[in-house]
Amino acid sequence: MASIFSRIIAGEIPCHKVAETESCIAFMDIAPLALGHVLVVPKTEVDRYFDLGDGELSELNVFAKKVAVAIEEVVPCKRVGVAVIGLEVPHAHVHLIPLNSVSDINFEREKLEVTAEELAVVAEKISRAYRVI
Repeated sequence: MASIFSRIIAGEIPCHKVAETESCIAFMDIAPLALGHVLVVPKTEVDRYFDLGDGELSELNVFAKKVAVAIEEVVPCKRVGVAVIGLEVPHAHVHLIPLNSVSDINFEREKLEVTAEELAVVAEKISRAYRVI
């Protein structure tokens, strides 16, 4: 059965897309730890991050770096944190989370309640910043 991320990539489930390449996609987390929390996902469905081939892993990380720079351009934060957890969805992915303190990346804390409209606005701002990088 396809993961929820594979279904998003296939267009079966909508998302607030930030950026996309031939091999990767970045979209807003709908249950974010902070406004601007983005998921970066390889289009190849691989369960574990370190099971990605070296080329895929490199492409994913270079893509994530560009998305992180775009996030920093539009979301007030001290930096963008990176987390690879791998337990919540059986599809390799990277979390990019705007940080102002170390507690901002605590996955055990309550998630923000954000409207689809708020996600769309932030996604568009990050997307515009990504396109000029």
